[in-house]
Formats: sequence, structure tokens, C-alpha cells
Amino acid sequence: MDFVVLLFILLLRLGPQWTAAVEDMSWTYTGLVGQSQWSEHFPECGGSSQSPVDVVTTQTKYDPGLSPLTPLGYSQHGNRPFSLYNNGHTAVIELPDWMSLGGLPWLFSAVQMHLHWGSGGPIYGGSEHTINGQSAEAELHVVHYNSELYPNMSAAMTQKDGLAVLGILIVTGEETNPAFNNIINYLSRIRHANQKVFIPAFDVQSLLPKDLDRYYRYNGSLTTPPCFQSVIWTLFHERVQISKAQSVEPLIGTITCEVTAIVIGVMCGCVGLAVIVRFLVKTIRFFTFLRHERAAVNSSTSSWDVLTAAPMQRMKEPEKAKEKPQEMALNCTSQVETRDERPSPQSHTCDTPGQDTLEDKNRTGKSNVV
Repeated sequence: MDFVVLLFILLLRLGPQWTAAVEDMSWTYTGLVGQSQWSEHFPECGGSSQSPVDVVTTQTKYDPGLSPLTPLGYSQHGNRPFSLYNNGHTAVIELPDWMSLGGLPWLFSAVQMHLHWGSGGPIYGGSEHTINGQSAEAELHVVHYNSELYPNMSAAMTQKDGLAVLGILIVTGEETNPAFNNIINYLSRIRHANQKVFIPAFDVQSLLPKDLDRYYRYNGSLTTPPCFQSVIWTLFHERVQISKAQSVEPLIGTITCEVTAIVIGVMCGCVGLAVIVRFLVKTIRFFTFLRHERAAVNSSTSSWDVLTAAPMQRMKEPEKAKEKPQEMALNCTSQVETRDERPSPQSHTCDTPGQDTLEDKNRTGKSNVV
């Protein structure tokens, strides 16, 4: 579980979706305002004292005037919980104001500490600083401001002597470092920007290397925008070790699986959306066609009437057929008389019910002639 939640830090540092507003400008590690474009939007990011740096030990000089570094109140956490939050770039722990740092020209009060994490091993590690070109898996920064000269962090960060930051390089080994579990165990609760959680207070000095006397000192800047050239850096020579279970190596496999899952999920989502759209289009076409068919039927009532009236006309035809023989019977006698006024006794006459033939009339002596 430990190395799974550490994925959060990697995504914070490398993911373009994690942005934060700094002086009305958002920046990322990659993207439109990525690290290569920082100096275009934040001029001090291209300054002569820009951090981080690669410490080349052959070019360093021993300065006997440097005082031993003394953490003050780091172990006196008391009962007050620490605040752990996601600032859009990394996980930040707010530190109580009674913690401070001695051994510098002024007293510097603690403000916060945060992690920088990577995924490329010793060559492309997550540490900001390198020593002789060698990076580490991670780097912890403990930030302080000059409380003797300035009232707060905001006022101090723009001044040349305003900030003092401790840099601790983190490497992997065989032994687990319980001190870092005080942070790691709660990272899963702040996976999204602006999320905040209170965690039990712990001994912050347990995160530092045991040898605090060997360090590299130089004047530099903030490592992220706005890159103010206001930091007195102290980078410890000794590296802090954590176990592989806490390190980035298992994290690489985890992020690969999660990125693959995200890609597959996006692809499945696109395919599903395409299927839904296709179904909707077909449904719309079907109902449109059905509506047109109904409209065509309703607009052709006369044709439908003709079709239904045709059987009625055929039913009347037998009645007309019956009337024609009657007409023929009525006209039969007149037609015979026309052909021959004196029919022979053997000639056939047509009988009409209810009427006497001309021959019968002659027999009875009745005549229709007036």
C-alpha cells in the first residue's frame, strides 16, 4: 500500500493536469507553461542564481566559517496535529511556528516541507539537486523564512536573504525508514488538488540525515515559479535511505499499470460513446422514417377510399346483371314484331309475367288500337 500511495507524488510532479495559480499565472512541469517555458512567463526562472544545481565536489571549497546547522524545536511536536495538503503540485506539510533553524546569520522559522519525486532511477531520478551528476529517487525540502527581518513568508520570499531551505536526498535501500511512513501513510487521502487532512505530529528531525555537519551551501532560488532568487540552500552530503517498498521502483510498475488502465478506460469510454451515438442515430432515423410513412398514409385518403369503394361497386354488378335480362324480355316482343309482323305459329315468343302476348289479345278480340 505504501508504494501505491507514493504514485500520487509522482503524478503531482510530472502530470500536466496539476496546476496552481502563482501571480495570476498557472504553471506545470509539462504543457503550455511547462518547465522549458518558465523563464518566458517568470523572468527570475532564467536568473543567474537559479536552483537546482549540480554540485561538482571537485569544484567545492571548504569554508571553516560556516557554523554547524542546528534544528530548533524539530523534535518538540507536542499534541498539535500537522496539516498535510495537496497544493496542486506536491504534498505539503505545514510546520508549527516554534520550529526554527540555527547556525545561519539570522534566525529562520520553519514554514513547511514538501517532497519532489521521480521515476527514472539514478540517471533520471526525482531529486531536484544532483551531486556529480548523480540524482536520487526523491528530495525533501524543509522551508524556513527569515523571521528576524521579515514578518512572514510572503514578505521574505521576494528578498535576497529571505528564505533558508534544507535539501535532503532520498535513495533506496534494504531497510524501511519508519519516519517517512508518517507522511506516506496519509498521502492517499489527498490525491486531488486542494484536499487537506490533519495527521498526527511527529519528530521532523527523524527525516533528516544523522550527519548534519557535512553539507553544501550556496545562494540560489526557488526551484519552481516564480523562482525568486531568495534562498540560502543547505544540501546535505549524506543521503537518507528508505526501503524499496517505499521507493520509486515498485512505483514505476504501478504507474505503468495505472496509465495503461487509464488509456484502456478512455478507449473503452470512446467506443461505448460511439456505440451509444450510433444507436441514437439509428433510433432517430427509424422514428423519422416511421413518421414520414404515417404522414404519407394520412395524406393519401382519396386513394384509400378508392380502394375500399371498389368492392362495393363489384357487389352491385350482379343486380345490374339481373336487370338486363328483364329489359331484354320487355323488348323481345317488339323486336320480333319489327322483324316479322306476322309471326308463324311455330315462332317462339317471349312471355312476360303479368302481360298478354299480342296473339292472346287477338284471340280474345281485344285490341289496343283506338
